[in-house]
Amino acid sequence: MIDYERLMSSSVRSLKPSGIRRFFDILENMHDPSAISLGIGEPDFVTPWHIREAGIYSLEQGFTKYTGNAGLKALRAETSNYLKRRFDLSYDPDGEIFITVGGSEAIDLCVRALVEAGDEVIVPVPSFVCYGPLVTMSSGTPVYVETKAENEFRLTARELREAITPRTKLLILPFPNNPTGAVMERKDLLAIEEVLRGTDIMILSDEIYSELSYGIHHTSPANIDGLKERTLVVNGFSKAFAMTGWRLGYVCGPKPLLRQMVKIHQYGIMSAPTTSQYAAIEALKNGDDDIEMMRESYDRRRKLMLKRLRDMGLECFEPKGAFYMFPSIKSTGMTSDEFCTRFLEEEKVAVIPGTAFGQGGEGFVRMCYAASVENIEAAMDRMKRFLERVRK
Repeated sequence: MIDYERLMSSSVRSLKPSGIRRFFDILENMHDPSAISLGIGEPDFVTPWHIREAGIYSLEQGFTKYTGNAGLKALRAETSNYLKRRFDLSYDPDGEIFITVGGSEAIDLCVRALVEAGDEVIVPVPSFVCYGPLVTMSSGTPVYVETKAENEFRLTARELREAITPRTKLLILPFPNNPTGAVMERKDLLAIEEVLRGTDIMILSDEIYSELSYGIHHTSPANIDGLKERTLVVNGFSKAFAMTGWRLGYVCGPKPLLRQMVKIHQYGIMSAPTTSQYAAIEALKNGDDDIEMMRESYDRRRKLMLKRLRDMGLECFEPKGAFYMFPSIKSTGMTSDEFCTRFLEEEKVAVIPGTAFGQGGEGFVRMCYAASVENIEAAMDRMKRFLERVRK
């Protein structure tokens, strides 16, 4: 009999399953139409019609073959125009931009192109679940730096300085942040530049939520003098344009690095989906109004959920980006996992324990406000009832 455990890669065997998935599985098995999910990090909008139409038209025209490895030239050019227009970032579409299968592939490629055995990668936490495991699978060592609520969950220059060692190869900056909604402002990035000055440490800036900032304009590390040459910018179409299922992203950065990343992409993927690329051209050209409409809608829901949580007596940092709340539930005396399990079982509402997102997440839960106002109101009513019961 084959011993599959022995055959598998030890680095893969050591990975823990995502802490997010368990609560989705419980919710699905309930088969209860009254159940509400505030767990999934996905826009509740469908892709705008003019973008879908562009994808449909490309199929009708028979554009169904592979594209070049780096993606359609027209899409890379439009990505360059978009980044300049929206964020004042300048990238050459011929060599400094290439198209990936979602932002997730872009993150994976950045890590694999840079990290090898012995390298350390600084990962601020709480943050999205993929960074540490991808570093581990590249034989590197993730170094987790716990951001604090009192610092609005930003990475401080002091925290970064204390985490750097001679083995540090890469810093991951996942802002606007999932799950906290934290952002890094220009002054924060200027302080980061001072710490990194004179080193060879690269930055992977995951900016998938860059369009979802509230009351503040997104600043990329690549906007900062002294950081652009060490920054790989990862972005995509999932959040800004409600295109999660189209699986399309991109990475921008120095040509020598992207040249190596494209090689990994060639062997592992070949090219991103052709239909998605044609739809993305339309999104970038004519989607600014869609972005504004969705962001304004999320902002209204953000304010609603924040007020309801604070009215219940829960401490909650005001998120300035993405579409998540990260309230503290320490006042209940429960762990994050206990709170989420009981809330789901007793009130049929799914939220995610903060511990799913790494160190510093205990005592918090993640709640996604990319849900209908009706569902947010209903979920908040149930949470109020739940809290009144557990606090007795």
